[in-house]
Amino acid sequence: MLVYFLLALLLLPFSQAYAVDQQQDNKQIIAVHIYTDAQLLELIRDNQYLQQVTADRCQLVNDIRANAEVLTEPLYQFLWGEMLNHGVCVKANPARGMKQLMQSAEQGSPEALVKLAQYYRDGKYVIKDKSRAVHYALPAAAGGDLPAQLILVELLGQGFGSPLDYELAYHWLYNQVFADSATKKKAHKLLQVLATKMPDSAVARAQKVYLRSY
Repeated sequence: MLVYFLLALLLLPFSQAYAVDQQQDNKQIIAVHIYTDAQLLELIRDNQYLQQVTADRCQLVNDIRANAEVLTEPLYQFLWGEMLNHGVCVKANPARGMKQLMQSAEQGSPEALVKLAQYYRDGKYVIKDKSRAVHYALPAAAGGDLPAQLILVELLGQGFGSPLDYELAYHWLYNQVFADSATKKKAHKLLQVLATKMPDSAVARAQKVYLRSY
């Protein structure tokens, strides 16, 4: 018993020093909370999501990846995919990044659908395919997403997609509410182009509050 007591006395300074070192290390660790869905959605809509990850000094990379790949949360699949696409806090890997975006889109994320529509429209990371861009923009536009509606009307006005979608696409964008005059002006110009491809009767129907097929 005496031996154990003497051994404890000998080790006490070392255990105290270790505790002090641990406290100092803990003080150097800055805890950054993972984003809520509402916060992440706002960052995406403001196009500040990659800047925020960088501003957080890349401390959330593992959490973001876990939320995307393990929990398969659509907004985090979008964020993780874009980090991989652009090489933000990780080595750029567009093949993995686009796969994450597509998985997010398969879960119905309008943010991912719009981003994929943009990439296929512009030919970034993929072969330019405006018909496929319409494919991705259409479901998000049907759900009321303004950026998707703008892309859809733009592409339909250029002759991509099906003429069967003209009236609905026109109706959705025409009846939108715009937060700024620049976006409203852009929408008006796109609608004017699309209207040239539609019968006057179809334009008149599409401009009503409720779309009726008669």
